[in-house]
Formats: sequence, structure tokens, C-alpha cells
Amino acid sequence: MTQTTTPEELLQRHDVKPTAVRVLLLRTMMGHDDAFSLQSLEDELETVDRSTIYRTLTLFLEHHLIHAIDDGTSSWKYALCAPDCHCGEHSGAIDHLHAHFHCERCGHTFCLSTTQTPVVTLPEGYRVTAVNYVLKGLCPACAQHTTAKTTQS
Repeated sequence: MTQTTTPEELLQRHDVKPTAVRVLLLRTMMGHDDAFSLQSLEDELETVDRSTIYRTLTLFLEHHLIHAIDDGTSSWKYALCAPDCHCGEHSGAIDHLHAHFHCERCGHTFCLSTTQTPVVTLPEGYRVTAVNYVLKGLCPACAQHTTAKTTQS
């Protein structure tokens, strides 16, 4: 997605009718550099109720505008799909999935869109229906903060 892509254009590209609430939610999501939760959207958009946000997230998932991330925090996170994203497609595109990173210090979850998930060969008879590849540790900002603290000591 380019910087000049508007929420309305993105919705139309994914065959989603651009209502005022959908445009507002998508514009908010486009402002995030990391993954976001239902709760974080609810906190940012005080005038939009939780059920409307949830229904919109579900619609966006169905139309491959966003993808869901289970980062192990018991709260699903969501991120905008890149233009070349194949998440949720059942065309055998598992080798096109990317990894995610959850920072154990700040709690943010990031898409590592240039880091593909490893392809795993399963024994005969097994069929993969979903892949969730989340790395955990410290994000660059938290790692730098930790390094600076250690150096000062």
C-alpha cells in the first residue's frame, strides 16, 4: 500500500462498501505502525461501539484487508495486509505467510513482512489449515533501552 492510497480506495479495491464507520476505522488502522487489538481501537474511537468495531474487523478479515495474529497474550491483534499479502487465501499460499514479533517488554506486536515463515514438511496424512509464527523477545527500541541501562550501570 502506498502512502497516497486512501481508505476509500483500499476499501473499493477489496470490494467493501466505504461507509463512514469503515473509512474511520481503516484510517485509524492505517495510522498504526504495529498490530492493534479490538480494545486499542475501542480506546482510540470512543464514539464507535465495540460491536461495530468487531463486526468491521470481521468484515475486513473476510475481505483480506487485515489479518489476525495470535501473539500469545490472549487478545487477538490485527494488522493491515500488504498489497501482496495472501493471508486467509486457500490457494496453497502458506509459503507466502510472514512472521510476527511480540515484544515482551512493551507488549507491541509487529508484522515482519519480509520474514517468511519456514515451510515445514509434515508426515503423510497431516494437512495444515493455519500457521501462526510469532517470535518473542525485545523490539529494537526496548533492546536499545535495555542496552543503554546496562551500559550506565
